[in-house]
Amino acid sequence: MAPSAATTTTTSSARLLLASPQSPPALLGLRGCGRRSTVGLARRGGGCARRLRVVRRGAADEEAGATTRGQQSVEEAVEDPAPGRDLVTLAACLVGLLTGVSVVLFNLSVHEIRDIFWDGIPSRGASWLREEPISEVWQRVIFVPVSGGVIVGGLNALRISVKTNSDGPMSKAKSAIRPLLKAVAASFTLGTGNSLGPEGPSVEIGSSIAKGFGNVFGWEGGKKLSLVAAGSAAGISSGFNAAVAGCFFAVESVLWPSSTDSSSLANSTPMVILSSVIASVVSEIGLGSDPAFTVPEYDFRSPTELPLYLLLGVFCGLVSITLSRCTSLAMETVERLQSATGLPKAASPALGGLIVGLLALMYPEVLYWGFENVDILLESRPFTSGLSATILVQLIGVKILATSLCRAFGLVGGYYAPSLFIGAATGMAYGKFMRFTFTGPEPLLHIPFLDVASPQAYGLVGMAATLAGVCKVPLTSVLLLFELTHDYRIVLPLLGAVGLSSWIASPQRFSKSIRSKLDSLEEKSSIAQQANSLPTQNKQVRSMDTVDSSQELCKIESSLCVYDANDENMFENITVAEAMKTNYFSVSMTTPLVEALDLMLAEKQPFVIVTENNRSVIGLLALKSIQDFCRAAKDTRAQDEASVNHAM
Repeated sequence: MAPSAATTTTTSSARLLLASPQSPPALLGLRGCGRRSTVGLARRGGGCARRLRVVRRGAADEEAGATTRGQQSVEEAVEDPAPGRDLVTLAACLVGLLTGVSVVLFNLSVHEIRDIFWDGIPSRGASWLREEPISEVWQRVIFVPVSGGVIVGGLNALRISVKTNSDGPMSKAKSAIRPLLKAVAASFTLGTGNSLGPEGPSVEIGSSIAKGFGNVFGWEGGKKLSLVAAGSAAGISSGFNAAVAGCFFAVESVLWPSSTDSSSLANSTPMVILSSVIASVVSEIGLGSDPAFTVPEYDFRSPTELPLYLLLGVFCGLVSITLSRCTSLAMETVERLQSATGLPKAASPALGGLIVGLLALMYPEVLYWGFENVDILLESRPFTSGLSATILVQLIGVKILATSLCRAFGLVGGYYAPSLFIGAATGMAYGKFMRFTFTGPEPLLHIPFLDVASPQAYGLVGMAATLAGVCKVPLTSVLLLFELTHDYRIVLPLLGAVGLSSWIASPQRFSKSIRSKLDSLEEKSSIAQQANSLPTQNKQVRSMDTVDSSQELCKIESSLCVYDANDENMFENITVAEAMKTNYFSVSMTTPLVEALDLMLAEKQPFVIVTENNRSVIGLLALKSIQDFCRAAKDTRAQDEASVNHAM
């Protein structure tokens, strides 16, 4: 009975771990070695025992290595001198200083370019174009964004041509030139009025400076992560003149997604705070102490309004999804257009500028004009008339279209300012509609205990809710608005709206894999129904939606992905759980081969797992294995027919 018990123990300890690349192995299998031979392997006495001993010995070695590494890390932590940590902190302060100076120069260059291209035009926002005859301004409204696109196309082509393939001094110089060219391209994009924003480039400027410090001192891992977080915080802090929001932005966009332990977050916090404060001070000196946009006069009437703010959060979440989906669709459409027509990428930004100019003839507010256009929406500037709710709703759709096309055609800029613009338009339109519905001269619905606040309050909350939904930074959005308004009363409705908007726009609720699976089932319903009727099928679907959503978010706003651990060493920073394929389907040994093939085609999978009683894994049936088997069977049949003909 002892051998049997040993066999049972061996069988229960055997496990299958699928770490499959794009092309999985032709056949894999693992079963209890004492009971059945492995599929595709010869049956040999003691061979499996040797393999199990190797696995156990490898596990023991791994445990011993982990203990040794832990002791080494403790020794390194003990031996790490305080001056070394102080040097990183000092570098973070310098990063904040240089980022603040660079962002000031970047914003000043945008203003200078705008003054050159829009000579003699008032600086009160683009709404003045509504007061001018189109016949007098159409040339400038169209050709200024186009000229900006032409310049950006040339800069993009130059930036792509600067390749860094080596590790020599020339490669390091080229790696410093690329961020500079991108910042210059962003300056021309925004200075000529194209529909993007400056905060994304500001974050990338800070992260590029931080990476430069890390490369100079040869810092990797946690030290480089801390520097990049400090640079990102400095970029937001100097861009919005909001130091607290910059700190939380670094935590949400850099430290939380990249840190593997709490120590990295704790060690980086002082550096992030110092860098953010220094950059904010430099920004105040260079650009003034005024906030990015003028906070209007607003009021809160009663706590009974809270459901209205929650409903606004729902609308802002839907608007955020629309902007993200429209951007992805526009990028795919432009890529297909470039492939089909051979349109050079260097010419694409000019085409994007042309579309923005045409849209600006009817809706001039879509042009980037600093945050003056946001002030017009919020009605926070004197001697400016507000826009009606109908115009505000139209501006939401036009701004989404213009921003998506600017990103798709290769113009350079961020999504923070467009998100705030769209959120302000959404909140103001919503507030005006609610005020008309409940407290107007002739209210459609009279509720005695409900007193609706001014539309400006809904506009401010809508800005934060939309920014949180688009860029996935809810804490930053809340702190940014609270820091700009200095009003505690806004926190409660703000938290509710931002929370709902973030939840609705979260990628887990609208995963790409679920959408593709539904599309596949609709297109091939007959095959899918046949596959679903198999009694032995056991679908175990776990999608990697987080990775897909992160990639889509990085395409929309690259400043949210400024730290990439893969740049240092991809295989040292990735685990098996992240690399393995988690979307698989299983069949039994008695399933007809045709049905298994139909299942693979219907689900777009290159393999299926072969199981016994839906529990034990026997092997892996790959599409390539079926192709090889059919090819071998055809050759064997041809040889048999040839031998029969020869015999006759």
